[in-house]
Amino acid sequence: MNATQGTAVDIPTEDGTADAYLAHPGDGSPHPAVLLYMDAFGLRPRLTSMADRLAGHGYTVLVPNVFYRHGRTPVVELPEFIDPGARPEIFERLGPIMRALTPELAMRDAGAYLRWLADRPEAAAGPVALTGYCMGARLSLLTAGTYPERVAAAAGFHGGGLATDAPDSPHLVADNITAELYFGHADEDPSLPVEQIERLEEALTKAGVRHRCEAYPGAHHGFTQADTASYDRAADERHWDALLDLLKRTF
Repeated sequence: MNATQGTAVDIPTEDGTADAYLAHPGDGSPHPAVLLYMDAFGLRPRLTSMADRLAGHGYTVLVPNVFYRHGRTPVVELPEFIDPGARPEIFERLGPIMRALTPELAMRDAGAYLRWLADRPEAAAGPVALTGYCMGARLSLLTAGTYPERVAAAAGFHGGGLATDAPDSPHLVADNITAELYFGHADEDPSLPVEQIERLEEALTKAGVRHRCEAYPGAHHGFTQADTASYDRAADERHWDALLDLLKRTF
């Protein structure tokens, strides 16, 4: 593990300024870049610690606040630990914010994040990798299909709504993807039923995308997030093994 540095940064977009967190090895050299997409709870200590851990393995990691149109972090105040009793009130506030981030807006922002990374001295030249959590898994898949020339690898964990019947469902970008993909599904996740898992697998296979999709037995939606009641330590460590293996192969 490398010594790391982390700092708050601002990213100009077409619609304003996105606050973000940047973590990277502290050796002064450029490193392969990873765009880490947050879950719905947003940019907070759990995600910055994940970025720091990834940076310790030799990557430059950017975690943008994708809800920046609704304010800087924290967009919604959160308890230190998110238990089931707190979730209804939190999602009452988060629901409209999540729905306002359409695929069109999210991908416009993704272009800004990728351009910003390309100009940073901490980031090595060349394509980047993506990883996303919960709603961030959808953004990871969409970004891989929208900016194929910029993405070498993309991962998503406990994602929901990856292959719906909607005309803008993320799986519909499969034909454009050139990156290698990995998805770690939560086995106990009503937001990604079996029919969506099968639809995603079929779309990626038909498009010839290099990929692996795995279900994590007994894991619930949000299993990587240690500040929530959904956290599953064994599943989280399995996620780290899978993510680092993907990055090692593709960078």
